[in-house]
Amino acid sequence: MQAAEVKIKGIVQGVGFRPFIHRLVRAYGLKGTIRNTSSGVTMELEGEGEAIRRFLTALPTEAPPLAVIESITSREIPWKGFETFTIIGSERQNERNTLISPDISICADCLRELRDPADRRYRYPFINCTNCGPRFTIIEDVPYDRPKTSMKAFPMCPNCEREYHDIENRRYHAQPDCCPVCGPEVSFLDAAGSAVTGDAIELARSALKAGKIIAVKGLGGFHLACRCDEPAIAAELRRRKQRDEKPFAVMCRDAEAARKICLVSTAEERILTGARKPIVLLRKRCDRYEHLSENGYIGVMLPYTPLHVLLFGDDIDMLIMTSANLSDTPIQKDNEEAVEALRGIADGFLLHNRVIQTRCDDSLCWVLDGHEYFARRSRGYVPQPVTVPQLKGHLLACGAEQKASICAGKGEHAFLSQHIGDLKNLETLEHYEKQIRHFERLFDIHPETIVCDLHPDYLSTRYAQERAERERIPLRQVQHHHAHMASCMADNRLAGPCIGLIWDGTGLGTDGSSWGAECLVGDYTGFQRFGSILPIPLIGGDRAVKEPYRVAFALLQAAGCETDGIRDAVRLEKQLKAGLNCPRSSGMGRLFDGAAAILGIKELCNYEGQAAILLEAAAGESGEHFPVCFVPDENDTELLRFDWRPMIRALTEERQTGADVPVLAAKFMNTLIEMAAEQAADTAEKTGIRRVVLSGGSFQNQYVMQRLPNRLYARGLEVYHHRRVSCNDEGLSLGQLMIGNAGKH
Repeated sequence: MQAAEVKIKGIVQGVGFRPFIHRLVRAYGLKGTIRNTSSGVTMELEGEGEAIRRFLTALPTEAPPLAVIESITSREIPWKGFETFTIIGSERQNERNTLISPDISICADCLRELRDPADRRYRYPFINCTNCGPRFTIIEDVPYDRPKTSMKAFPMCPNCEREYHDIENRRYHAQPDCCPVCGPEVSFLDAAGSAVTGDAIELARSALKAGKIIAVKGLGGFHLACRCDEPAIAAELRRRKQRDEKPFAVMCRDAEAARKICLVSTAEERILTGARKPIVLLRKRCDRYEHLSENGYIGVMLPYTPLHVLLFGDDIDMLIMTSANLSDTPIQKDNEEAVEALRGIADGFLLHNRVIQTRCDDSLCWVLDGHEYFARRSRGYVPQPVTVPQLKGHLLACGAEQKASICAGKGEHAFLSQHIGDLKNLETLEHYEKQIRHFERLFDIHPETIVCDLHPDYLSTRYAQERAERERIPLRQVQHHHAHMASCMADNRLAGPCIGLIWDGTGLGTDGSSWGAECLVGDYTGFQRFGSILPIPLIGGDRAVKEPYRVAFALLQAAGCETDGIRDAVRLEKQLKAGLNCPRSSGMGRLFDGAAAILGIKELCNYEGQAAILLEAAAGESGEHFPVCFVPDENDTELLRFDWRPMIRALTEERQTGADVPVLAAKFMNTLIEMAAEQAADTAEKTGIRRVVLSGGSFQNQYVMQRLPNRLYARGLEVYHHRRVSCNDEGLSLGQLMIGNAGKH
């Protein structure tokens, strides 16, 4: 006979792990105890030595589907003579290393019970079990037990208590376990915020069918929902929300409903219907859905809570389901605040009384190479960490300004926050600071180094500087595009030198200028700049980002082309000649913007990246490209810049001779693809490095991402793109963390 202590680390709380262990222990005839600790799960086992060994072998292969086992350690201990196997109270330790499960969509078993008139949870909007339901959005602290969640307000009834303590039950030790007798409730309010009597969900369904706009409290915040089959209803939502052209997300009842408006591949359906249920950007079937999205994609998700399932019923195929927030502010999460903030926007409110502890927007992704390719990594994925090479101590990376996120790290875990938003106002900054405190508390992180961007005006930089000074913590400032490169390296678990093709809108360079179309060589310890593009004058500074016709004028004039067709051409020429507020930028995003304006696709933008997105959507089929030319930098002959002037001249000439815009849009992007391939191949020849990582917001362009890797492969290069974190600035904090870690000696 033998006795052993077994410690398991990973996502092993809130995923049915202890009940699984209990059943497995019984199968192998073992006795002892199991408890949640602040570091994971600890067991004491007694039985035949061979049975214990077989038990340890079975653990990682038979674990629940939502569990993530990162390590199993065991040691012999003295025999205690246990008579049974029991779950004992959680233990709090000085240092916490617990991993927390993301929120998981309703499972098939709960869905079956939800629809069964004979089940006591029939049509109950908060049905859940150990395999599904809220996790991250309801947790206050660890260990993950009911008193440390929003469910502490709902004591379990005798029936739920029996399930909770029944080893044979699917809800054994399920912390959010509840039913209509003891759990949260839904309610419906009218536009004025007054309670309406009746079945809240049926009231909401009737209002939606009648063309009303309803605020729906979900898992991590509120949505605004309405019918999506009537353009007039969508137009009214745009008017009320002041969202003139930005695409709306759509929630479809099932994959079949999604196929009515979009093309859905096998891989896309797998992710669409999986346990995480992100918004998946799918190709539109036709232009009938311009009122939902002006580009080639519609963001589609399926119902992921029982409340959503009930809202759709059997007769609603799809609804617009967009985040309920005011311009540039975080998503609404609290009942009273939402009713006040959304008054005049929503015609009614479908509420519930379970507190959302943590905001969490819907995740948003494309499917690339069969995997998620994130534009936003949030609900369903956060706070599951990204495993990285061993970190030295505790670190905090503060991200950038747009698409802000933070990354807190220790051991082999980098914990990226959910989507926070653009740090442009007090509300978002408060949300940002709150998430830093929350992550540091949950994962017991006490930063020994703080890392941030070089840009002095970012609110994230100011936060980092002020906190570092106040708490006497070393501060490391990291160049924006180096952080992008490091992020993609860490995402792909790469060490050692790589070539980084980094394309985005802007980022402060080490020379004080604006960078954004970079070919770098380096690792986590440093980098060298090998390539870029000719800088573009931004007439009017930041206004040029929202008014791409300004960029178009600068491109055309530099290329020696006619500018008569550009609005305000005379004024722009005077401003450019005077050099008044005309900073120069090598941002790839600005090159896309300018080309879109030249082609007449978009001259004024209503949301970030709109011109570039519409240029991609406009592209047809063409295998040709415009001239690809390089010139040495005037101050650094080792730095080769793509000379876009021949491309702009050729683009303009073909446009004037009547070439179709779809062909020209394709040839423009083909030129940039060819430029990148030549740039990377030349750099590989000079350095002997053949690994290429792709990062930056401009690589959200799926036309480019479906073609550039193949061009690089054809040059004999290894290509890596993002898989676990976003390629845009949201994923940049991971790279900051890795660079800060490398700088610790």
